[in-house]
Amino acid sequence: MTRFVAGRIGFYTLIAVLLAFFTIPLLWLATAPFTSDPTYEVRMPDFTFENFQMIIDHPYALWSLVNSLVLAVGTAVLVVVLSALAAYALSRVRLPGRDALLYALLLLSSIITGTAAMVPLFQLAIELGLIDSQTGLILILSGGLLPAAIFMIKDFMDSTPKSYEESARVFGASPLQIVRHVVVPLVRPGLATIAVWTVANVWGNFLMPFLLLSDVEKQPAAVIMYTLYTEGGQANLKVLSTFGLLYSVPVVLMYLFVSKKYGFRFHGGIKR
Repeated sequence: MTRFVAGRIGFYTLIAVLLAFFTIPLLWLATAPFTSDPTYEVRMPDFTFENFQMIIDHPYALWSLVNSLVLAVGTAVLVVVLSALAAYALSRVRLPGRDALLYALLLLSSIITGTAAMVPLFQLAIELGLIDSQTGLILILSGGLLPAAIFMIKDFMDSTPKSYEESARVFGASPLQIVRHVVVPLVRPGLATIAVWTVANVWGNFLMPFLLLSDVEKQPAAVIMYTLYTEGGQANLKVLSTFGLLYSVPVVLMYLFVSKKYGFRFHGGIKR
């Protein structure tokens, strides 16, 4: 009995420590922007909005959030559309070595990351005239995320009944019409999952935009945040905490909206 009680106490103590480890930084992020003189400690804010005025007065802070939104949405649209078409083809067409190809793509995309392929990607961007271009950055980010996205969305495609497509084909629907009007409504939870996953990856990406976008007016928030330091190299907590809060809100809202609407179900849209 004593050993059981001691085990339970130890278990709940560990859970409390882990919760504190993740909760305290979030509490700091929620309170520091409303504190006139924030420190690294979590304390009751005095509910000032001067810090937000500093962000508004910053020449690039708010516009960088727009740039992040453009990059994230553009990449998400491209990845969702292309991965859905590719996954549908791989799910319905029996090709020799299809599964081996999928696992090879996933393995290579995990091993050869954007950081490892930075030199050839940078050289390719120079040859194609895509340096300092948000469109070029969207294409490069999409190429890096597509293999994993195809692998994930294929499970959703496999779960949709082929009888629905056969019925549509009998009535003269083309392959694209079948994908648009039959398959896509059934795999919307999967598409939403891929969209959120893509936006989260692009939203927090620092290295690619930092290397490929030299114009500060085109740089996303992840890069601009790196500049929010004093001349001595110290973090400007007033600006950094406020910008960090604004930087986090769009992703959190997107996650809550998609989670409420689709629930991140890892199967197709057929009720079981």
